[in-house]
Amino acid sequence: MPDTTVSVIDIKRDLKGAVRRVMDRHGADGLAKGKPVYIKVNAVDFKPYSFTSPEVAGEVIDYCANAGASRIYLMDNCTRGNLTRMVFHISGLEKVAKQRGAEPLYLDEGRKAKVKLPHTGHIVTVNRHIKGIIDDRDATCYIGLPRMKTHTQAVMTLGVKNQYGLLSHDSRPADHNWKLHRKLADIFSVIRPDMTVVDGTVATIHGHYVPEALKKECLVPFNLLIAGTDTLAVDTVCARIFGYSVDEVPHLAEARDMGLGCADLKKIDVEGEPLSRFKKRYTHEIYDAFPHDVDIFRGTERCCTEGCEGNALSVLQLLYLDFAGAGDFSIFMGKGIDSSDVDRTRKRAFVCGPCAYEEVYPRLVEKLGKRNVFYTTECNDLTGIIGSLNKLMKVSALKMVPMNPLASMPILVKAKLNRSDARVAPIWPF
Repeated sequence: MPDTTVSVIDIKRDLKGAVRRVMDRHGADGLAKGKPVYIKVNAVDFKPYSFTSPEVAGEVIDYCANAGASRIYLMDNCTRGNLTRMVFHISGLEKVAKQRGAEPLYLDEGRKAKVKLPHTGHIVTVNRHIKGIIDDRDATCYIGLPRMKTHTQAVMTLGVKNQYGLLSHDSRPADHNWKLHRKLADIFSVIRPDMTVVDGTVATIHGHYVPEALKKECLVPFNLLIAGTDTLAVDTVCARIFGYSVDEVPHLAEARDMGLGCADLKKIDVEGEPLSRFKKRYTHEIYDAFPHDVDIFRGTERCCTEGCEGNALSVLQLLYLDFAGAGDFSIFMGKGIDSSDVDRTRKRAFVCGPCAYEEVYPRLVEKLGKRNVFYTTECNDLTGIIGSLNKLMKVSALKMVPMNPLASMPILVKAKLNRSDARVAPIWPF
């Protein structure tokens, strides 16, 4: 059984020493010695502070190398609408991996395999390396290295939710709605890290996707590492630092109820910084800053924050604040949309998700014309959301990539040659 001791270490000015302390304390040298080590970072996107700190990742790689790991991989599969190879390149994770002797592993590329989730029954697709870890668990060392973030859709994203990045893009839409929390716990039931180290150097609040314009409001410099071999216990402690109980983070409650670790603070031995130091509750709700000329119509029966609403609002805010995206359109999402809302729509509309598509898409096309109505038909289709809002707000996807297009195109080509199955947003907005 994993140890329920969780270390909460103030890094101060000694990151290398802090990493060594937590890795030593939880037996990482023995876990890594003579084995291939897979380090799963959080590389959801290349937006600043959305990914694991390359400096933290570099120190963990160095530790595993010194412990005698036979090979070290730094891996993830980014969010839909992006390419993992691109995220690693821009974030600096690719550079630090290669400099420290690790191999970047882009999980959207290469051969894939099928895995069944036991509680939901879903058949999901994963990279062959992940299938190998699952099939021969004792032969590898698997370390989770997420960034400490709240999350608009899942309340927070830490060690348990970090496994979601193991799934291929096509395996993510199913249950990415009010059922998401059970799916997250189900993935965790199939593959759990030997050790989880949470990068709490700078945490994000108001969700996981911080616009540059809101850095002051959305960043919290905790300067912490939180670590242990029981990932659920680590997440329980992180939730407490953010000001939440386990029952307020549904996927942690689901993991607890499946018996996947300790989620009782009274039974967790917290070493290092006392939890009494953390007295504030940090919101996971998206910051209220949206274009005034975009009307948002929600269904009264259902409008899943975990599905269409959370990412639609995040992308809308990002394009508006960071890229001066234009407005003057309406967004429809959810089930049970009032018929009068269709009558009040602007000249263009975005219909987000299957519920709204079924209810209002035909009527909007009749009213506005097909060329003025954009839509997605999957729950949380982030690629479709980005593509539709790019067109409506006149923001090119190329503008969103912080590098010269002539430099980014070879990365895209290389990913495709390596059989990337990532869903990438259309490049041109018009």
